[in-house]
Amino acid sequence: MKLRVRLLGYESGGRNVVLIDDSLAEALDVRPLDRVLVKLGDRHAVAIVNVARGFSPSEIGLYEEVARALGASDGDEVEVEPASAPESLVYIRKKLERGRLTKSEVYSIIRDIVDGYLSDVEIAALVLSLHFLGLSVEEMLYFTEAMVETGDRLNLKRRPILDKHSLGGVPGDKTSLLVVPIIASLGYTIPKTSSRAITSAAGTADRMEVLAPVDLSLDEMREVVEKVNGCIVWGGTLRLAPADDLIIKVEYPLGVDPFFIPSILAKKLAVGSTHVVLDIPTGRGTKARTIGEARRLARDFIELAQKLGMKLEVAITYGEEPVGYAIGPALEAREALEALMGRGPPDLVDKAVSLASILLEMVGVRGAKEAAQEALRSGKAEKKMREIIEAQGGDPNVKPEDIEVGDKTFTLRADRDGYVFWISNSALATIGKAAGAPRDKGAGILLHAKLGDRVRKGEPLMTVYAESSVKLQAAEKLVEELMPIAVGRGITGRMLLEKIPAAPEKWVVIER
Repeated sequence: MKLRVRLLGYESGGRNVVLIDDSLAEALDVRPLDRVLVKLGDRHAVAIVNVARGFSPSEIGLYEEVARALGASDGDEVEVEPASAPESLVYIRKKLERGRLTKSEVYSIIRDIVDGYLSDVEIAALVLSLHFLGLSVEEMLYFTEAMVETGDRLNLKRRPILDKHSLGGVPGDKTSLLVVPIIASLGYTIPKTSSRAITSAAGTADRMEVLAPVDLSLDEMREVVEKVNGCIVWGGTLRLAPADDLIIKVEYPLGVDPFFIPSILAKKLAVGSTHVVLDIPTGRGTKARTIGEARRLARDFIELAQKLGMKLEVAITYGEEPVGYAIGPALEAREALEALMGRGPPDLVDKAVSLASILLEMVGVRGAKEAAQEALRSGKAEKKMREIIEAQGGDPNVKPEDIEVGDKTFTLRADRDGYVFWISNSALATIGKAAGAPRDKGAGILLHAKLGDRVRKGEPLMTVYAESSVKLQAAEKLVEELMPIAVGRGITGRMLLEKIPAAPEKWVVIER
């Protein structure tokens, strides 16, 4: 059937999607989420069908992904016919029925995800089957390799290539902004790709973006690394393991992440990493709430990395409170710069030096911790960070005080004398996001006290920063509701945290 093209001008989130009238769908004998083959000259694309009423039955609406694949313009005539479902659906059903996937079956699934042939519903079926049924080590290996093979790769003509990754869950963890320049200043290569925040107030890419552009192309990333040994860039523009980004869009609303081990290692393999330190924070709100859970995760990562020809070591780190005092892109960029200039909080410096020293030990550096500390103390790491900032298009002379933060503030103060004995990481993340972070770079939280610190009544515990009065009010309300910081006279000084009153004398009954 010949149809006229109407460009819709919208992205469909990485899927190949077309829009047709319901009467046309009936004539073609296709239903919503079925597929059609669209041909224009010597180009063709298989696309998922959306159906609408009132759309011209002589036209086919193309989302941007299909329009680009075909090189189509408004008014072009295309040939449209029903297409069979992709073979990868057979393999997804196989997994739903508790089967083991082969290498070729996994590759077929990942290839169809990258090419936009699978709908969100079909990817969700895959995600949930893996969440509930699990992945064998062999299947994790196949998914990792397929994710890399279906994307671009950073080919650097140098070895070794060092890298660092954190499983997250701890606010204020800006250690990458110290580890990368420490390693690069000592002559080693560290091409760091990072993510933006999803559930937290700032991801590494959000923090770095305050200092320099992070949305580099693969060629620009290569140029920066070859010039200054390291970079800190956003992985979303690089098409490294692109299936991972498409899967994450489905995982996020479901609140599950069965692909996190293959997806992390695929990104590392795609940039050529030979030595990786994996930070597994342990504590409430993290992926590993106990050291036992962290050890089990570590074994899975190490075994899979070994099969991929990559050397990986794990650092299990303390995750019961934020790293440093700053939470939010601009506030964290300030604190990272201060740490590089020798004025950083001890916990941030200790964690960054510890992670850097593990990497250095992996490549045979003697006195690795002393070397990492000296890179900070001597100013070599700061100088290297400024070289990285300049190479990525930022201001190499930026000072911490030059970084603007939100001018709307609210300060939570201690209601008694005592010690800080409770900090809720999840509450702080929620409050930071309500204040506008990470979209508003100047929004966030600055802690004035941490666990074990002695405070007096009326002294500040934390200050919330926002760029909008409305967002500040929302954050202030959450501070009152969530009680992110608690003060008492030591652990035994205040065992009662909150009182829940008895049921009211008069109940309000809601009819169902």
